[in-house]
Amino acid sequence: MTTELQHSRRQFLKITATVGGGMMLGFSWLKPYGDTEGAEVVTDFIELNGYLKIAPDATGKGSIITILSPNPEVGQNVKTSMPMIVAEELCANWKDVVVEQAPLNTAVFKRQVAGGSQSIRQTWATLRNAGATAKHLLVEAAAQEWGVAAAECTAADSFVKHASSGRSASFGSLAAAAAKLTPPAPEAVKLKDPSEFTLIGTSQGNVDMEAILTGKPVFGLDQKVPGMLYSTALRPPAFGQKLKSFDDKAARAVKGVVDVFKFGSDNKIAVVATSTWAAMKGKKALQAVWEDDGTLESTASQYEAMRQKLDVAAEQPKRNDGDVKTAFATADKVIERVYEAPYLPHNPMEPGNFFANVTTDKVELSGPAQAPERFRGEVAKLLGRDESTVTIGLTRMGGGFGRRLRGDFVLEAAEISSIAKAPVQHVFTREDDMTAGIYRPACMYKFRAAIKGGQLVGYHLTGAGLNAGNVVRENFFPAGAIENCLMESHDMPSKVTTGPWRAPITNFLASAEQSFFDEIAEALGKDPVQFRIELFERAKTNPVGKFEYDAERSIGVMKLAVEKSNWGKAPAGIHQGFSAYFCHNSYVAEVAEVKMEGRKPVVKRVVCAVDCGIVINPVAAINQCEGGVIDGIGHAMYGDFTLEKGKPQQDNFDKFRLIRMGEQPAVEVHFVKSNTDPTGLGEPTLPPAGGAVANAFYKATGERVYVQPMVKGVKGLG
Repeated sequence: MTTELQHSRRQFLKITATVGGGMMLGFSWLKPYGDTEGAEVVTDFIELNGYLKIAPDATGKGSIITILSPNPEVGQNVKTSMPMIVAEELCANWKDVVVEQAPLNTAVFKRQVAGGSQSIRQTWATLRNAGATAKHLLVEAAAQEWGVAAAECTAADSFVKHASSGRSASFGSLAAAAAKLTPPAPEAVKLKDPSEFTLIGTSQGNVDMEAILTGKPVFGLDQKVPGMLYSTALRPPAFGQKLKSFDDKAARAVKGVVDVFKFGSDNKIAVVATSTWAAMKGKKALQAVWEDDGTLESTASQYEAMRQKLDVAAEQPKRNDGDVKTAFATADKVIERVYEAPYLPHNPMEPGNFFANVTTDKVELSGPAQAPERFRGEVAKLLGRDESTVTIGLTRMGGGFGRRLRGDFVLEAAEISSIAKAPVQHVFTREDDMTAGIYRPACMYKFRAAIKGGQLVGYHLTGAGLNAGNVVRENFFPAGAIENCLMESHDMPSKVTTGPWRAPITNFLASAEQSFFDEIAEALGKDPVQFRIELFERAKTNPVGKFEYDAERSIGVMKLAVEKSNWGKAPAGIHQGFSAYFCHNSYVAEVAEVKMEGRKPVVKRVVCAVDCGIVINPVAAINQCEGGVIDGIGHAMYGDFTLEKGKPQQDNFDKFRLIRMGEQPAVEVHFVKSNTDPTGLGEPTLPPAGGAVANAFYKATGERVYVQPMVKGVKGLG
């Protein structure tokens, strides 16, 4: 399989000589997917922040190669993997590379976002071209110096060599000369065949690991500047309440408190102090009076409303293939099941925080942001500033899982700094982080299957969610594999704020769907895996309508999971459950193994097969896969978040159950060997995990799972 690359003639390389006689190659990181013809070519290098710097090392015999990583680092390891792609095509020795985090700069970078598992996929071609173009110039510079043809020269390990004469030169020594050359057009640059990769496909350690282990300032909370104050905020305790009045006398009496004031449309109270401790003590001392602003929602009433919606036809279905009504009316058997899942907070280990310094002429922001470009626009609008006066520095994040794709904490920091007229580090407590909103939406699904003549002939999915948007994925499996297929979605308004949570919507939809498909397989007397493969074969040979997945790759990843898990041949006492799902352009199949320990079902092992195209950094890829599986299992089994009259009932880890270290199963990860361009990996292994475990629990206990968290429905699990 060959790798397809797309290049735009707007992609370019700009070269300038550095003071030290080196070369600075600034390159556009334009999005390689889609039209970039309208992109502005940056001509003033000082404005570029996407660059590759090459200079001689202290000995003059080697090279120092600095590569900026443009996308936010949230633990998915792009700060290591993205520069690896540049270094691969450059033919650099990884030991010579220094990686730096780029700030937000949309004049150069496109899609500086950590979300949707798209960082590598969206920049793959551009990163490769950047490295290859730099190599081209270095080789040309060496060839001109030696008076030989460039075709006779090769690059490797940060050196250019001429085999027949035995000459060689480091990239650092060639940089100044290379800086004077005219860069080639992108189409003239030769990229490596994947078989030639020497760095991609090898395991490389996290470039920030030493800094993390030694306590170097890499996270948002490490930010400190002279004169900086600390702030925290008191928000309405319930969704649907607003601030009526407050008494700040006791708060102002706390040592270190500098100011207390209303902000956030006069519905929040900020406490500004000389330390986080003083700010938090001052916040606790506030006396606030809140009043209801409409109906206060509770989990019980929300669930009842969703259940009722499942019996209502959507005004416009998301998918409607064939004649579903007739398929069900004439079926030999109809299977109907309802699944439900609660809101979930994100709970990154690093609570919300952000640095802001708002002055009369500029706005300086820095901190953990998954969507910095959006936040810049939102801050500019809030403060009435031009976006050009707003800068955002990116720090490493202590987790995000989608929470930092919403910028409420950034807006709070900017507004507080503006009012306080001082630089501030705005900090959430754990309770703030868990109760301030932006949750995974609570959802319910009703699945119906029509069986006739021993075949699945009709499929009807209805979903309902609270502030969830579209809760079905109408172009994912089983779309395309069933002749009569109806998918409907209901988005229900709520005062409770929601947002993306690792693998949005599919994080529960996959679990419910894959559990339901096991029930269908059982009703048909078929092996669960074989039943799924038969459906994918239908999508291959007789597809119905459009769909996004590749049926052949789906079958391939399932067969790999079957092989590696020894599916159907487990030792006595081990109960296996299967699940497979496509999302974020990647394919995953998982087999969970459960053993009964007394009356308690225990997940002992999960075998995870993944097809994500080319694997850039195996050790990091495995880490992402393992984390996704454990995250998926933990939240499916234990995650529960409820409301009573608008007030969250869980506000810290003493009330919100997470999977514990001793409960984590062994996770085996296997990748499909591929030369296909890389796709998402931060999220795809999470959605199938819940379904695999639910199906294994059924094998072990004889009880089906319809409710998350599973502790509510599986005996002995708590």
